[in-house]
Order: sequence, then C-alpha cells, then structure tokens
Amino acid sequence: MNFKNLSFSSYLGLGYRQVFSLLSSFSVALALAGCNSVTTDQYEATAKTTLTWQVKYSINLANDKDPRFEEFASTSLINRNGEKPEGAANEDEKGLWWPLPPPRPSINEIEQRQKLQEKHSRPELLRTAEYYLTYKQGEQTLTLPTNHQVYRQVARAYPYGKSLQLTLGINDGSVEKAEPLR
Repeated sequence: MNFKNLSFSSYLGLGYRQVFSLLSSFSVALALAGCNSVTTDQYEATAKTTLTWQVKYSINLANDKDPRFEEFASTSLINRNGEKPEGAANEDEKGLWWPLPPPRPSINEIEQRQKLQEKHSRPELLRTAEYYLTYKQGEQTLTLPTNHQVYRQVARAYPYGKSLQLTLGINDGSVEKAEPLR
C-alpha cells in the first residue's frame, strides 16, 4: 500500500508516525471499550499455589543460552477467599497459603533424566500461583482466570458478603478488576 496517496494524512498535516500512533491509540480504545462490567453477590476467589522441584540440564550450565529443564515432584494447595486452607504450611507476604514442599528429587532420579555429556544443576523449588474467580450471573456459574489484585480484593470483601462489580477482560475471558459496592 502506498501511504503517500492517503489524502487524509496530507490533508490533516500528519506524518506517517502520527497516523500510525493515532490508529494504534484508536485500536487500544476499542479494545478497552469492549470490556464488560458485571455485578454479583455470589462469588468465590481461588488461588492454586504449587511448589515444584526443577533441575536444569546442559552441556555448559554457565553459558548455555537454551538449557533443558525437567520438573520433578510437585504439591498444590487451593486457597479460597483468603482463608487458611487445611494442610497449609505457611503464608507468604502476599496473603497466599502454600503447601508443604514435595520430596526433593534424589541424585538417582536427577541422573536418570540426564542425557549424554550433560551436567545438571541443583534442584530448585519453583513457586507458582494461578488465580480464578467463580461467580454467578443469572442462572449461570462462570469461572474465569484473574490476577492477584482481584483475588485479594475478593478476599477482603467476602467475609462481609459485599456485592462486587467485576470488570471483565477482552471477550469476557478474564476478570481484570473487582470493586466492592457499598
């Protein structure tokens, strides 16, 4: 496409970068305008916390740009609305409860996965959290992915039974924001 022939660009006195910036801003505005809001008084926030042992394998552990990783045993725990779940080992600074760590892989297990000429690192314990919000909309119950901020907002509102206004993400595929209603 020949941008020199676009009459609105020259008519408005805009350069190519300004036109691109304008179109980009318009696209972002359209995407944000596509976010819906929902009000609900029936909801549950969950955070699945997982501890997993991982070992790095490589011919050169210090300088390999593309090492291979292997995961070993893992344990998980479901947090609900910020309350301490049964079997929780400890709480972190973000208000998430974590399970007891899984058994550390033995040297035999680590070496069994090692390929010819590879070296292995020490096992590292990874911590991951996945957040979801389940809410009722009419007769339908929906569960969508969310983030830590929404999880904590719901955890603070839940004990008081406050209704929430939820801001949904693009195509209503996630919960981006939760605000308690007064």
